[in-house]
Parts: sequence; structure tokens; C-alpha cells
Amino acid sequence: MFAIICDGGHQLRVEEGQELEIDYRDDAKTGDELVFDRVLAVSDGEEFRVGKPTVEGTSVRAEVLGVTRGDKIVVQKFRRRKNSRRKQGHRQYYTRIRIAKIEA
Repeated sequence: MFAIICDGGHQLRVEEGQELEIDYRDDAKTGDELVFDRVLAVSDGEEFRVGKPTVEGTSVRAEVLGVTRGDKIVVQKFRRRKNSRRKQGHRQYYTRIRIAKIEA
């Protein structure tokens, strides 16, 4: 069984027991439960239902595992012949979750 959910402008294909990283949520603590109500499609292996725009009466429950950080990216700006350089690094925060149940 899998579902396609919408969270933070991203569409994610999720299955029960799957662990994934979503956009950082400062209100979610480790052990909390998140409920995703925007389910775009759901399948139980035999039947595939697509919502218009969401599937009514379905939700996905997930458990928060903690906060992680992504890989470091380097932003470098350079102007030739001007002796002007700027280098800056960034690491994005993510919230790690485990899909507990797909309620369809």
C-alpha cells in the first residue's frame, strides 16, 4: 500500500514503515505524531484512487524521529578582474519522519 501526499509544495510517494526527510518544522518534537491530510492518491495494490484534488477521508500518520541536516553546499560569487570574491556555505535543516499508518 502506498500514498502520494503533498507537503510544503513537494509531492512524496510514501509507504508504511518508510523513513524520509521533509522540510524542517520547528513545532515538531521527537516522538510527536504528524498527520498529512493532503493525500493526492492512494493505492492498496489492487485499486488506485486519485483525488480531485485530494482523496476524501484519507490521511497519513507519521512519527517524528528527529532533526537532521543536509549536505553542505557552497555558494561562491566571483567578479573577474575586480579582486572580488565571496564564499558562503549552507546546510539545510530537515525533519526526519517514519510513516506509521496510511488510513484509507
